[in-house]
Amino acid sequence: MNTIPPILRIGTGAGYAGDRIPPAVELAEKGQLDYLVFECLAERTIALAQLERSQQPERGFDPMLAERMRAVLAPCIAHGTRIISNMGAANPLQAGHEVLAIARELGLPQVRVAVVLGDDVLAHLQADGLSLPVLESDQTLADLQAQLISANAYLGAEALLPALQSDAQVIITGRVADPALFLAPLMHHFGWALDDWTRLGKGVLVGHLLECAAQITGGYFADTGYKDVPNMVRLGFPLAEVTSSGDAVITKVAGSGGCVTVATCTEQLLYEIENPASYLQPDVVADFSQVLLTQLGPDRVQVTGGCGSPRTNTLKVTVGYRDGYIGEGQISYAGQGAQARGQLALNLVRARLADAGYNDCEGRYDLIGVNAIFGQTTASPHEPTEVRARVALRVPTLQQAQHVVHEVEALYLNGPAGGGGATRSVREVIAAASVLMPRDAVHTSTVLLNAEGL
Repeated sequence: MNTIPPILRIGTGAGYAGDRIPPAVELAEKGQLDYLVFECLAERTIALAQLERSQQPERGFDPMLAERMRAVLAPCIAHGTRIISNMGAANPLQAGHEVLAIARELGLPQVRVAVVLGDDVLAHLQADGLSLPVLESDQTLADLQAQLISANAYLGAEALLPALQSDAQVIITGRVADPALFLAPLMHHFGWALDDWTRLGKGVLVGHLLECAAQITGGYFADTGYKDVPNMVRLGFPLAEVTSSGDAVITKVAGSGGCVTVATCTEQLLYEIENPASYLQPDVVADFSQVLLTQLGPDRVQVTGGCGSPRTNTLKVTVGYRDGYIGEGQISYAGQGAQARGQLALNLVRARLADAGYNDCEGRYDLIGVNAIFGQTTASPHEPTEVRARVALRVPTLQQAQHVVHEVEALYLNGPAGGGGATRSVREVIAAASVLMPRDAVHTSTVLLNAEGL
């Protein structure tokens, strides 16, 4: 008779697409994990991935997937650690094949991959969902129809359960709610019911605490002299020891850098939470309002008190759409009078662009180091010895964006004395918006891949 281990150990291998790899390797080798989760999708990431896939059909997944898998696949297989990741982005099936290719390269032909599909709902929305209101806007989806690139529903843990019930060592998804990547293995391992709202709320709490990786071990927390973090050079990533009740202890690999404290956990608990008593997730409406964090010892924080209530009948969908271009130019001024010359440069570009008809364009005219963050010049007894003038305008066309950056670069010979180091950048704006669609309109499936690719 098989018995369920009383504690599940689950760690975070990435908190965003460009996260560091060495801490993930440390977890894979020394964390004694049951699961290693890589959370790599931000709001606009998948729209950018859809653009890439439209130009290169074999791409559209996380560009660091191969590098990450080469680093962690062998130790995870050796220690019996299953990998879960949304690195599939806009092309999870091709990402699954990429994982198999890496496995063969590493001499691991036995690796099996499960791919979760169904988050891409663009075709459905274009056919039946254009009347849906865009959240925090007075528009409907129909107003964005001509510019739409992507539409991906936030799947919940329920969509991952068939993949977890297979014998796959690696599970690849596209868009899934971040905490669901952690909730799903808890549901699978402990057999939590789909309507066990209290445990599901606790599982979402664990996922929310872990999803940003180093943010809970001292990254994005350190503030010299106020909140010092030890050995940040070797900042470790977190793991959780979770019981069948859903309560957990947040910790990290012994000897790794950083720290796990009530303070680091509190900051992450509050991160991106609008209403802690009603955190809307695909699987449950989580309630963090009664959470208790207790320091058990060095780098060990106990988490209790999470709960939840029944889920909603809709799923959030992030839509990506084209929203013009940004032309950005910068140039530096140094020495005596640097601030005045930098301001003159900005005034000249503003006037020249106004003469060219750009008055109504959204824009920024900043002196970096003086007013680029707070938007106004604060009084200072010391004149800066160097400034960097920055102009950035959002415009409808590529040609207009190129005009903007040309005017900045032209300051070399048509502006104040001593300008240097000019740079120019033109990029298309891929914006993100959200709609809610009926849950029962989203259909998911799981594809199992092995060494033969199917």
